[in-house]
Amino acid sequence: MLGLSLFLAGRPEEAVPKLEATREWAATNLELAHILGQAYLQTGRVPAARQAFARTFNVVEDSAAAHLITAQMMIRLQLEAPAEEELKRALAKDPALPQANLLLGQLALFRGQFDESITRTKRELAIAPANANAYYQLGDAYVRQSRWDDAIAALQQSVWLNPFYSGPYILLGKAYTQKGQPATAEGMLRRAIEYDPNNRTAHYLLAQLLQKAGRIEEAKQEFAIAERLQGLQGR
Repeated sequence: MLGLSLFLAGRPEEAVPKLEATREWAATNLELAHILGQAYLQTGRVPAARQAFARTFNVVEDSAAAHLITAQMMIRLQLEAPAEEELKRALAKDPALPQANLLLGQLALFRGQFDESITRTKRELAIAPANANAYYQLGDAYVRQSRWDDAIAALQQSVWLNPFYSGPYILLGKAYTQKGQPATAEGMLRRAIEYDPNNRTAHYLLAQLLQKAGRIEEAKQEFAIAERLQGLQGR
């Protein structure tokens, strides 16, 4: 309990010895291994973290899978640079490992390296051609490059594989707006709102579209919803 309390208080250096001592008599406790792995990452002890996560997820310690899981945990902690290195180590051990290229593409997208993101995401799709998130990420990169036709194709593929996620519909709304197809754009944004009623971006984009079409009262309603959701997010 002391080790967990120190960890939750943001004192991982002090938490680690207590958690390690606990591990001596609770070696099979998965929650302990997970928390210890996070504490190791926060103190820069990557190999120890990898060992802990391998125990948590029952994979070989120095395997491609262990590197991948460690990288994913790093991304959650906003440790992007070491996560990238872990992902590259994972691919060096297993070039056909699912998810690794997708995460590298995600990191590149966040950095504004859109060509790199597209390349990595396409490699993921070559390994996992039914990955709806990969098509969504590819469409996102195309949208940021204003490659509207390419974006629409990728996002539509994402929707075909997983029609219940709002993200692709929002980007399709943007793309069809830029293509001068407001009716189709409106349909996509309304579908996004159907699946995620509290998505501020979808309401705001729909409001802009309605305002441009001269549908002022409807636009006001959507702007009001977007403003209310913005306020809730700021709390």
